[in-house]
Amino acid sequence: MRLGINLGYWGLGMDADNIAVAQEADRLGYSVCWAAEAYGSDAATVLSFVAAKTERIDVGSAIFQIPARTPAMTAMTAATLDTLSGGRFRLGLGVSGPQVSEGWYGVKFDKPLARTREYVEIIRKAMSRERLVHEGEHWTLPLPGGPGKPIKLTVHPVREQIPLYIAAIGPKNLELTGEIADGWLGIFFSPEHSALSLDPLKAGLAKAGKSLDGFDVCPTVNLAVGEDIKAGVDALRSYAALYIGGMGSKEKNFYNQLTRRMGYEQAADEIQEKYLAKDYAGAAAAVPHDLIDATSLIGDTARIADRMQAYADAGVSTLTLAPSGFTLDERITALRTGVEALERAGLA
Repeated sequence: MRLGINLGYWGLGMDADNIAVAQEADRLGYSVCWAAEAYGSDAATVLSFVAAKTERIDVGSAIFQIPARTPAMTAMTAATLDTLSGGRFRLGLGVSGPQVSEGWYGVKFDKPLARTREYVEIIRKAMSRERLVHEGEHWTLPLPGGPGKPIKLTVHPVREQIPLYIAAIGPKNLELTGEIADGWLGIFFSPEHSALSLDPLKAGLAKAGKSLDGFDVCPTVNLAVGEDIKAGVDALRSYAALYIGGMGSKEKNFYNQLTRRMGYEQAADEIQEKYLAKDYAGAAAAVPHDLIDATSLIGDTARIADRMQAYADAGVSTLTLAPSGFTLDERITALRTGVEALERAGLA
């Protein structure tokens, strides 16, 4: 099992530290460094900067938001980043959510599965450097009746195929991911509830005549290092409450729905109710201890190693870490502990 590092969002006051974290992860042999975007920093600019400051570690978008860019623009960006990084780019995609898609980008959040399938199809055509012709429900290239003509990408990526990942949570989106992607970007993944994600992924892979062999199962997990388990859990409460309670709308929150499928229906209701009422402390307190512990790496090196083994046994091939802590020393210590735990578990 390989390790990754997730830098999260840029522009939160830790930008210089993020570069130091990426460089230390590069030195320690981490496989990939991911960066996110929502409605602040864009991931492409961040990744170009990280790639320039590192030597071996892959850089990946987790995620490029589908409503933010046309598929051809995403293909251009992916090809450029792969060229600039010397063949180290991984393309992670996701539909985002209705509030961001419609409120920030002005793109209707409808038919996300069909839109994702078509988006990926266009990207793959463009990246193959064939002349781009596509006729679908969401995009038609070239536009009919005008001066447009089929054009092919002028940039030559370093690799013939850039690894393409999709961030998915719902069963149907997971199945689509297995069918059309090279890897899956997960969140709130628990080894004890792995079937919720892996069964639909396997169903999609089977549709395409593939299996999990060679498919990258890549969840991001929070990492809190220390002897006090309760303190580690408490440090992650606000993060969990934000996603379960505040991401999306009351009617359409994918993280809340996942929490329900994991068996925490009552807690999911309470967290969302309190978060939407702006009782953020109450929402954080309502997140079950067991839920955070099951979806994170918390404790000393030995305990983290045991949990890493559980993730590997569940089928995870790249475990991306999001170290808790606000100081550079805390995050660097967490990075090193991750490597030590992986070696202790015999997974390196």
